Amino acid sequence: MENSYKNSRRDFIKKGTRVSLLLTLGVVGGIGARHLTTEKYVWQIDPFKCTQCGRCATSCVMTPSAVKCIHSFDLCGYCDLCGGYLKPDANQRSTAAENQLCPTAAIQRKYIEEPYFEYVIDEKLCIGCAKCVKGCTSFGNGSLHLQIIQNRCLNCNQCSIARLCPSEAISRVKASNAYKVKGSFTKEG
Repeated sequence: MENSYKNSRRDFIKKGTRVSLLLTLGVVGGIGARHLTTEKYVWQIDPFKCTQCGRCATSCVMTPSAVKCIHSFDLCGYCDLCGGYLKPDANQRSTAAENQLCPTAAIQRKYIEEPYFEYVIDEKLCIGCAKCVKGCTSFGNGSLHLQIIQNRCLNCNQCSIARLCPSEAISRVKASNAYKVKGSFTKEG
């Protein structure tokens, strides 16, 4: 009788150990699979909601801001008189610093042919102040807009810019949809 008691006790311990091991493996595997299938979320600016308030330059925890100006070339008119490049009261239509709207000279103006110029944003110089975006929206076709550059953004749990955005233009989206760019889609109703 004593021998069968020992066998059943050993069997019970072996089975219990196996069940515990299988449960542990199942939980660890489930957590790993969840990390593989769960898509990452990031912060994004909706260019149609943005009011160019300037808070992106000063409210971001990054210095300079993770928000940068983006140029949608398919919308640009390549104008000589660019409202995003030149100050409204500029003395001349030239690349002289006193004529430029951008405080950091982040927009490079390059002559193409009469009367066209190409405008390229130097991301390293851009501070996300939105002065060029506001000028382009007010006096141009809106080809300049702001966006959060994902490889610069810390992806904070609560974005300090989003909290202060008066137009609620910043929201969390799936990383696969991280950039809304003017010109690549139409505004949805």
